[in-house]
Amino acid sequence: MGLLDPVFQTLTYAGSFGLVWLALALVIAGRPWRRPWLPVRVAATVLLAEALQGTLKVLVGRDRPPLANPEPEPLVALAPTYSFPSGHALVAFASATVLAAAVPRLRWPLLGLAALIAWSRVYVGVHYPGDVLAGALLGIALGLLVEAVRRPLRDWARDRGAPTAPRRPRADPPRSRREPPPA
Repeated sequence: MGLLDPVFQTLTYAGSFGLVWLALALVIAGRPWRRPWLPVRVAATVLLAEALQGTLKVLVGRDRPPLANPEPEPLVALAPTYSFPSGHALVAFASATVLAAAVPRLRWPLLGLAALIAWSRVYVGVHYPGDVLAGALLGIALGLLVEAVRRPLRDWARDRGAPTAPRRPRADPPRSRREPPPA
């Protein structure tokens, strides 16, 4: 057993079903619910990512690495689905992209976590690197698509009187760092 085996096994399990991303969305939404729709957006993203990866796995039909080469044995149980693309990578990068759009200062830690979860699938022996790369690229594209339709959907809902987060006007325009504070 390798030194990093438990770490990557934990990352693989943490990335299952998008649960880590839903938990992060709830934490980021905050106790006073400053971002009340963020968990809903992430949940919708996870569902879309799961549907996309499930469809593509059936269409491509690529067997997982242990079925082609049984040695070494994978470190986790082998899923009964095909290999391409990696569902963990697709869900992780789609969710991280949506969360990063909501909180840009967390972009790099979120994408780093997505990369670790995605790579864990190669490390534990259930995906090829190309599966993970494809899942990551598709996930980023899906996350960007979710964010692209978010504002038009919100505006459409507001026009019809649906409850949405209130508009928050800025109290003061942002100052440059060189401007002295007002006296």
